[in-house]
Amino acid sequence: MDITTQHSTERPMRLVVVSGSNRHGRFGPVVVDWFLRHTAGRGDFETEVVDLGEVEFPTDLGPGLPDGAGEATARLAAADAFVVVTPEYNHSYPAALKSLIDWHGAEWRAKPVAFVSYGGMSGGLRAVEHLRPVFAELHAVTVRDTVSFHHAHTHFDERGRHRNPEHCDAAAKTLLDQLSWWSRALLEARTVRPYAV
Repeated sequence: MDITTQHSTERPMRLVVVSGSNRHGRFGPVVVDWFLRHTAGRGDFETEVVDLGEVEFPTDLGPGLPDGAGEATARLAAADAFVVVTPEYNHSYPAALKSLIDWHGAEWRAKPVAFVSYGGMSGGLRAVEHLRPVFAELHAVTVRDTVSFHHAHTHFDERGRHRNPEHCDAAAKTLLDQLSWWSRALLEARTVRPYAV
């Protein structure tokens, strides 16, 4: 049975896609839009975006949320699952993404996190490998399979369409199928027994 219709009588999982770059001239929105086209046709997810180009979490962790950040935090708190779309900066992930992660704790807890990365020769995979232990520390569960774009600028046309989509489309389906299973399983587990740190 196809995983996208398996739970047709149950509510869709709330998926938050985090656009992890705020750099001027960033390529991230192209990758995010590509990914959203894959979630749009599925019945197992309702998808929202938290874009770090539009909301800022400072590096100094103050006593309360920064101005304008409450809506983004509410989206994270309500989510059943996350996909982090990240570039690779200097063999790691952006500072803006680390700030978002550090400003939150319970929002990530006992929920699955998957990754879509992009960059140069490594396709952002070094950023992903740095993010996995960060999310483990926050009691999140990272999904094994990723989608990565090596030399990402060369693979998309001027409309944001991938020029040779067969392999990346298949990778996106695998990621989303795994994320669907984990999000449902962890939601059911949290419902039966609240997760204790």
